[in-house]
Amino acid sequence: MSNHLTLQELQTAIPDISVSPADQGTVEMITRRPKVGERDILEACELDETHGLVGDNWEQRGSASTPDGSANPDAQITIINSRIVDAVAGSKSRWHLAGDQLVIDIDLSHDNLPPGSRLNIGSAIIELTAAPHTGCAKFMSRFGKDALRFVSGTEAMRQRRRGANAKIIKSGTIRLGDTATKLSWSSNSTSA
Repeated sequence: MSNHLTLQELQTAIPDISVSPADQGTVEMITRRPKVGERDILEACELDETHGLVGDNWEQRGSASTPDGSANPDAQITIINSRIVDAVAGSKSRWHLAGDQLVIDIDLSHDNLPPGSRLNIGSAIIELTAAPHTGCAKFMSRFGKDALRFVSGTEAMRQRRRGANAKIIKSGTIRLGDTATKLSWSSNSTSA
């Protein structure tokens, strides 16, 4: 499709992406997925340690990555960097098509936020997990083959260009515009 960017065009966004904030970022979009293919763009939401983003279909949808097909607790929440989704989607009006619940202007790379890193957002705390967040056929159909290539591969996965999976450590409310603050490693030393 002519509205999809080429890989070369997408790569011009890398310098801007590489200067995403490391320690504190801003929540720029919250999306709830009540049913497959549906998106609600929210001003605020509740994150629940057991049920994920309240009203989202994560729990009902289940996962092919678990032995019994139940929802993957390490993938309750998906996050994507706002600068990456902006490059791929072309405009903020299309960000929700990526399917991620949280769009945050923060460096999600493994170097900055390795698995086990925690973010305090509003009154909630989430922990990034090792579960890989990868592009799929839906992502390709919405943004193009080159966009899928841009978020795939060894370097793209290290940078988490497709985003990151997280689990909720502390239930709470988050709002559009909240600051997502990276917690110190000493805060991460105890398992919740």
